[in-house]
Amino acid sequence: MDKATHFGYQQVDVADKQGLVKGVFDSVAGNYDLMNDVLSMGAHRLWKRYAIGLSNVNKGDKVLDIAGGTGDLAIKFREKVGATGQVILSDINGAMLEEGRKNLIDRGLVDVEFVQANAESLPFEDNTFDCVSIAFGLRNVTDKDAALKQMHRVLKKGGCLLVLEFSKVDNAFLEKFYDYYSFSVMPKLGGLIANDEESYQYLAESIRKHPDQETLKQMALDAGFAFCEYHNLSGGIVALHKAVKA
Repeated sequence: MDKATHFGYQQVDVADKQGLVKGVFDSVAGNYDLMNDVLSMGAHRLWKRYAIGLSNVNKGDKVLDIAGGTGDLAIKFREKVGATGQVILSDINGAMLEEGRKNLIDRGLVDVEFVQANAESLPFEDNTFDCVSIAFGLRNVTDKDAALKQMHRVLKKGGCLLVLEFSKVDNAFLEKFYDYYSFSVMPKLGGLIANDEESYQYLAESIRKHPDQETLKQMALDAGFAFCEYHNLSGGIVALHKAVKA
């Protein structure tokens, strides 16, 4: 391998990771929302609601939701920006993007724009968005530093980035339980409900390979953000990083 990266616990060629991740999300797209509800016992909806609450998004704002998948964040952002605002739902995976399109149409939302794009090379002008969000997607990006720089680039001055992602648990007892649940229960549920144990094994491994709270904070600052703070949710199982462009 000329350049290696991780795909879960496997070492793979950088050029191969995007295709491997695509295979995972092609497989899980149809059951994504159901599995999120089952695996998090509904907590993912509370985590996302918390992120929306800290977004400072107002009427008339322009929002980009990266790795927006099935559209649950985009739906909430659409309510906040109102008729004069705009929401763009972006995802690198076509199957996930189609699930998002169906979900929004089912709710009567026909004015959200859908863009298939790689977070490492966003097809938007500089200083375009008031808010950029990415929920449970950054850990699947091959070059996270490049992606953070792209998010900084497309934000307006004073705009905020929200990164909602699984992170480092801050309690030893909870960590042991979480490890057992992640590697012994979660893949089995994936096999039983979605007939796909392997993809959920990868998802558990990808969480452990993701940068911890302090590391991700420094990565955001290194990408050019003037300020970054994080909030641990559910004992650090999830963290919300909020960064602001100077």
